[in-house]
Amino acid sequence: MCAWPFLPAVMVTNFSRQTGFLHYKQGARTRMRNRLSGFTVLIVTICFAASAFAQGKPAAPDETGFTSYIEFGGTANSLGQVYELNSSIGYTFTQHFGMDLGVPVYFVNASSSTTGGTSGSGVGNPSVDLRWKYLHPAINFASVVTGSAPLGDSKLGLSTGRATFDWTNRFDRTFSQVTPFLEAGFSNTTSDSRLFLRPYTTLGLNTHFRGGAEVNVWKSLSVGGSAYDIVPFGNQTVFSRVTGTPSGNGAGASRGRNFQASQQTTGTADIARDNGFSTWLDASLNSYVDAELGYTRSVHYDLNSISFSLGFNVGRLVRRSEHQ
Repeated sequence: MCAWPFLPAVMVTNFSRQTGFLHYKQGARTRMRNRLSGFTVLIVTICFAASAFAQGKPAAPDETGFTSYIEFGGTANSLGQVYELNSSIGYTFTQHFGMDLGVPVYFVNASSSTTGGTSGSGVGNPSVDLRWKYLHPAINFASVVTGSAPLGDSKLGLSTGRATFDWTNRFDRTFSQVTPFLEAGFSNTTSDSRLFLRPYTTLGLNTHFRGGAEVNVWKSLSVGGSAYDIVPFGNQTVFSRVTGTPSGNGAGASRGRNFQASQQTTGTADIARDNGFSTWLDASLNSYVDAELGYTRSVHYDLNSISFSLGFNVGRLVRRSEHQ
C-alpha cells in the first residue's frame, strides 16, 4: 500500500432491505440474486479492465503531473451495506504539493433490522483537496485540507446541507518492513474512510485521531492495524443514511446509535462521538491496481463492519503511456 493514501477515493454501496414474513423467502432470494449478479458483473468488469491495462513497475513516490484515481468499495454491517464509487482528477505540481477534485456516488440499502429503513442512491458532495508532503529519512509528513460543497441530499444522509472541511496531518516512518503512523485532524464533519463507510454523516466540529502500523509481509502485500478516536465538541447534527424515520432527539436508540432511530438528530457532542479499531489486508496487484479488505470495530456503537475497496490509478497509466 502506498505510504500516502490521500487521493480521493470512490466507492459504491448497496444495502439490502426486506419486509414481510410470508413473502420474505421468494422476494429476498430474487433480490439477492439480482444484487449479487449486478455486483459480480461490476467487480469482474473493473478487475478485467484494470488487469488488461496494467503493466510495469510502480512509479516513484515523487512522480508529478496529471493524477486521476477511480475506486469502488463498500462496507457491510448489521445495519445494511453502503457502497461508494469515487472518481478524482488532479495535478501534482511538485514532489511536495498537489491538488485533486473528486465526486462520490453512493448506493445505500438498509437491512430489515433497521426500523424505518430506507434504501437510496445519489451523488454525494463534490470536494477539492490541497495536499502537501515531505519525505525525510527521519520522519515523513503529509497534510491534506479538503473542502466539500453541499450538493448531496441530506435527507438521504449523503450531505449535511452545509459546506464541510477537513484538515488531516499524518506522520510515519518505515523501519525495515514495519511502518508505524499517526494521524490527527480537525473537521466539521465525520468523514468516511476506505475502511469504514459510515451509515451516517455529521455536522459539527470535531478532532479525530488514528494511530497504528502497517507491515509489508510479501512483495506488494501488507497487513495493518490501527485505533481511531473521534472527539466532537459543541452542538452536533447526525444525518442517517439507513432510516427515513422523522427527525428526533435519538430517543430509543440502542447503544447510542441515534442514526438508527431517526434520520436527523441534533444534540450535544456525545451523539457524534465514536472510537474503535481496524485491521486490513492491502495488495498492490500491479502498478495501477490496489485492493483492500478490512474489518472495523466501532466500540462506541458496538458495531462490526467488513469493508473492501478496489482502486485503479488512471493518472499513472496515462503518464506511462505518454512517456512510451
